Amino acid sequence: MLKLGCQVSISGKIYESIDRAKFLGCNTMQIFTRNPRQWRKANLSEEDIKIFREKAEDEKIKPIVAHIPYTLNLAAFKKRFHKITIREFTQDLIEVDKLNIEYLVTHMGSHKGLTETEGLMRVIEALEKILENTPKVKTMILLENTSGSGSWLGYKFVHQHIVLEKLNWTDRIGLCLDTAHAWAAGYKIDNLEGLNKLLDEIESEVGIERLKIVHLNDTKEKLNSRKDRHFDIGKGLIGDKGFYHILNHQKLKNLTFILETPKKSHQDDIRNLETVRRLVRWNIQKQLI
Repeated sequence: MLKLGCQVSISGKIYESIDRAKFLGCNTMQIFTRNPRQWRKANLSEEDIKIFREKAEDEKIKPIVAHIPYTLNLAAFKKRFHKITIREFTQDLIEVDKLNIEYLVTHMGSHKGLTETEGLMRVIEALEKILENTPKVKTMILLENTSGSGSWLGYKFVHQHIVLEKLNWTDRIGLCLDTAHAWAAGYKIDNLEGLNKLLDEIESEVGIERLKIVHLNDTKEKLNSRKDRHFDIGKGLIGDKGFYHILNHQKLKNLTFILETPKKSHQDDIRNLETVRRLVRWNIQKQLI
């Protein structure tokens, strides 16, 4: 069965996100567990956590994915900011685990003020401490690839390789693939040949079994533009053909797909979700070759 969902709001109470996902026809979803552009202000109540878990089980929304707030930076140059990131990331990881959320997606961070190598060492240092602080947590941390804009790490999979190697290939860290980011970083995934090259690189650098989530996003930015801008599925340069191959590829089709496409209302999500379902059903012999 296709595991398909999108980013949904936690406005009101966090458990109301389950209702929003169900309304959209999703069987999985992604959320921020708190305001993604602010420092942590409070913890979730035990009652809200209990209701969230019960609703998720009742509505069969699984897996649930959380995304780390944008305020955190694992590669931060300033020591104080780096310490705050470690502290808040640890708290977020513990909280999502209480919610029975399977995966916590994070960007590897910006190395501004440092070299790439130095930035990667900061990421490793942060993750070492976070893992040490959370020995009983079951939620898996997923490193998301980036477009490579500015000083962002993770735009090539050797970065994830370096981090995982230094962390002794821990089974607590996996990978999230964002399609728009991959295109912006130079991976030509609008055809099967290019997609296979990308997947071969993931296999050789980190192991395809570590890939758990695919963020489905099209983009109108040029290949290797390094610009992180998402667009409707099939309406950008990756296009219908590219997404057909992504959704139906033997190595990907059983993974969880999450939409992060632009939206002004729930109708935008409904439209993009239906596009994805249509592409899964498409007959490649008649319509795509």
